[in-house]
Amino acid sequence: MDLDLRKLRYFVAVAEHRQFGRAAQSLFIAQPVLSRQIRAFEQELGCLLFTRTTRSVELTPAGRQLYDEAGRITTVVEAALRRVHEAERGEQRLVVAFSPGLRVSEAILAFTASHPRVEIDVFPLRWWEQDAPLRDGRAHVGYLRRPFDDAGLRTVPIGHEAKVACLPVTHPLAGRHTLTSADLDGEPILDVKARRTSSLEEKFELIASGQGLALVPLSVAGSYPRPDLVHLPVTDAPPVETCLAVPENNCAGPVRDFLDIATATLRRQSAAAETEEAGAASPAPGGSGRHGGEPVRAPSAN
Repeated sequence: MDLDLRKLRYFVAVAEHRQFGRAAQSLFIAQPVLSRQIRAFEQELGCLLFTRTTRSVELTPAGRQLYDEAGRITTVVEAALRRVHEAERGEQRLVVAFSPGLRVSEAILAFTASHPRVEIDVFPLRWWEQDAPLRDGRAHVGYLRRPFDDAGLRTVPIGHEAKVACLPVTHPLAGRHTLTSADLDGEPILDVKARRTSSLEEKFELIASGQGLALVPLSVAGSYPRPDLVHLPVTDAPPVETCLAVPENNCAGPVRDFLDIATATLRRQSAAAETEEAGAASPAPGGSGRHGGEPVRAPSAN
């Protein structure tokens, strides 16, 4: 069957408003028209999408699944139409996605110096969708941290990044110089399994309020400095690998050129950061691993 994108948009409006009248108003159509379109959509799909009562509209299991898929479908279509219009206008545009804490500005500066006609956009990634924008067309290149699903992607290793424990300044471990994984045994760790958060800001707010600890890459800790949090090296935590990623079927022209330039630029940047990390984690001669009497802190993001 052919998927009617107009009816899909109508379905999403009803799913979000949970009421046909308000959904119709948001779509600038009459409510009877919307009701007929949704019934026709259900007939085309061969399944009920909503259970209706006189007071409410609720998604069926099939409706919940379609609602989960609808965002990805519309995103892919919108990205494809944007590329079509850009091609018609003769424009060249490159969207570079990056994980929180990772910096792509130096790579973009190096690329634009030799490709001034290519328009560059940046796309800050949320932690739960590292590779998704590369697959649905929202981004051409990603500067990512593993783990992520690399099936169908070409990946280029860049470097490694240490993990630090993020904890409130009032925590009994906050005065330590370094930690090991054993030190964290029994501590509530805020990760995906324990408590899924919608943003890093939310996670750090929970940590500061005593809800738990978190292991985060060093650059993430440095991007969100707070006086009520400390970041301590975890000496036996495996480092996180960083890499560039592009879809295997879209690695030509500006994308290929950016990948070559960014690989060299970001590897230099990563090597310098790893050297700085090693120096910060090493005790000074006759010292105790502290800087100025304070626990080792994450370096500035600048």
